Amino acid sequence: MRPLEGITVVALEHVIAGPFCTRQLADLGARVIKIERPGGGDPTRAYDDRVSGLASHFVWTNRSKESITLDLKQPEGIEVVRKLLEGADVLLQNLAPGASERMGFSYEQLKERYPQLIVCDISGYGSNGPYRDKKAYDLLIQAESGLLSVTGSDDEPAKAGCSIVDISAGMYAFSNILAAIIRRQKTGTGCRIDISMLETMTEWMSFPMYYAYQEAEPPARTGASHATIYPYGPFPIGDGNTVMLGLQNEREWAIFCDQVLQQPELRDDVRFSSNTRRSESRSALHSIIEEVFSGMTLTTVTERLDAARIGNASMNSMKQVWDHAQLAARDRWRFVESSNGPVKAMLPPGAPEEFSPRMDPIPDPGEHSKRILSELGYSDEDIKELESSRVI
Repeated sequence: MRPLEGITVVALEHVIAGPFCTRQLADLGARVIKIERPGGGDPTRAYDDRVSGLASHFVWTNRSKESITLDLKQPEGIEVVRKLLEGADVLLQNLAPGASERMGFSYEQLKERYPQLIVCDISGYGSNGPYRDKKAYDLLIQAESGLLSVTGSDDEPAKAGCSIVDISAGMYAFSNILAAIIRRQKTGTGCRIDISMLETMTEWMSFPMYYAYQEAEPPARTGASHATIYPYGPFPIGDGNTVMLGLQNEREWAIFCDQVLQQPELRDDVRFSSNTRRSESRSALHSIIEEVFSGMTLTTVTERLDAARIGNASMNSMKQVWDHAQLAARDRWRFVESSNGPVKAMLPPGAPEEFSPRMDPIPDPGEHSKRILSELGYSDEDIKELESSRVI
């Protein structure tokens, strides 16, 4: 038995943060009913066609869900949602600020009729405050949270290469919903969860914020290198590859000088005698390391680093990650079905051996509308009427 079997989630969701949260709930066995707009459905369906004709964002965040299309500007569409909530445990929404409240789906509007319901709202800035109604996209919150101020190079900032803000919001929504389900088992009542993308990303920014505590100098933008630990970052190798080094302490520095660089005299070089000094002299140290590595191949460098137990990694491309030997050895890949054929997908991280995570097909827009409406008591004639009036 999967831990969330018997839990039903109604999702007024789109794009990434909400769908990423509910896909993880579905992984654990929850029934997720995704409400989409009639016609095109979730906007991410049209972002690209890179996965056998399907959109990469949508494939990632929407397997194992049931899709119903509803026009929520029509009262008949609103009524369908109300009927869905009768049997629901969780309502998740990440619509535009104020949209769910205007439709009558805020926690305050629902809690008397559905006292067991857990309502999770995901927004850019939270439910109150001067920024409440401000539009929020991933890159915009990367800027507001200070991420861009510490990421990139001296010349210009760089955004994270994945939807890091949406992921952080989705993860906190996921963990808070799990906690709310446990709480409801004890109290019998639901609650409201208010997830702010700015707040989830600010939490993740705690190291650079504390480093700059009480107006101290913030970490510098140092590209792929660590801002305060050195050597910790990318170094070129003679065969054209790049290795990522990660040294954490003085013991590792001494071993690195002896066994990797094979220049033990560097241990006592005053320029490199502490992490602070190595970081201050990173240009000189980079030149020394680059010179040693210039006559070596990636294989040779990696073997020497591994033998010395020095942290290192390859700068892998996307193809190399798909083909990663460690992921293959741990049997982390499965296939999920879609209307365009099977799609390779990674098993959810951390699932116990006692149950297999749910990895059901990626739905087409409105694929389950008729079945869901039938479950709610709508007759075939009723469903035809909803179709003809474009409610579904």
